[in-house]
Amino acid sequence: MSDFHVGVSGLVKVYPGATAPAVDNVTFSLPRGEMLALLGPSGCGKTTILRMIAGLVDPTAGEIVLNGRSIAAIPVHKRNIGMVFQAYALFPHMSIAENIAFGLEMRGVDRSERDQRVRRALDLVKLSGLGERRVSQLSGGQQQRAAIARSLVIDPELLLFDEPLSNLDAKLRDEMRDEIRDIQARTGVTAIFVTHDQEEALSMADRLVVMSNGKVEQIGTPGDIFDRPATGFVARFIGSGNFFPARVSDKPGLLEVQGLGRLKASQPLPASGLAEILIRPHRLTLATAAADNHFTGTVEHIVYRGQVQSMTVRCGEQRLQADLFTHAGQLPQIGDRVSLAVAAEDITLIGKADL
Repeated sequence: MSDFHVGVSGLVKVYPGATAPAVDNVTFSLPRGEMLALLGPSGCGKTTILRMIAGLVDPTAGEIVLNGRSIAAIPVHKRNIGMVFQAYALFPHMSIAENIAFGLEMRGVDRSERDQRVRRALDLVKLSGLGERRVSQLSGGQQQRAAIARSLVIDPELLLFDEPLSNLDAKLRDEMRDEIRDIQARTGVTAIFVTHDQEEALSMADRLVVMSNGKVEQIGTPGDIFDRPATGFVARFIGSGNFFPARVSDKPGLLEVQGLGRLKASQPLPASGLAEILIRPHRLTLATAAADNHFTGTVEHIVYRGQVQSMTVRCGEQRLQADLFTHAGQLPQIGDRVSLAVAAEDITLIGKADL
């Protein structure tokens, strides 16, 4: 892992009395200046990994490397790691400037330099002129910016975020998601954040580590994870999807799916046997009977979502979801017969079918 700024190797955490590891042989690495998301459902071990990197939890086994050296034996206050907590952890009796300066004061930085660095940090997070305010006088988004400034002002080797947006309302979450990504890109700080929100992870991270039950399911870019899920868990956890058991046809490149007929896939297929395929709802389009990979069904249910109309379509014994953009002309209604098509490259093979 010497080519990477931060990495963990064979990381394990077993809590006393537990029947299974909270973190089970996790390995990943991250180049300098990139942002990585630890993504997974509650209890999958992602926060435990973050806390082990920070030094707040001792690993049972494994190695943590930062900037070419092992930090497992280095105490938390000497790791030069900034951490932004879910609840911000700002001191309510201090001003925002005093909160930001706290870490510098603990490091013995003199007053003049502290003031300069605090001003730069306030500018960076768009809180200029608000340094003398109390925590209670700031909005949730401003408090989040102050927490980020406090972590950045120490010039950390690594910045850690623990569910940084979970306490914000939906609109503010979207705004802060872009803000955090912008701040990270402008500073060039290497960052890792924990989230259970797939949209958050896909839009913010350079690469993702998807986890389940303490283990790594897949590591990759957002595009890799969404378009080429390596396991059934990843395919179902990331985005929505239509999953079908399919039989490999005796004709090369074709899959036989009950209710949908023969579909051509561009992905290499096994020579024979059963497989499970994934078709994302937004990859389906209205089609004519002449289109490749087309099938016909009846619209049973419609949900209007503003930009998208989600339809449930019955094709024989199969039900599938199709998401159509609402500007695409006259859209089908409940009871209509529709022909749908999917491109060969949008059929994803995710493993053997569980039949």
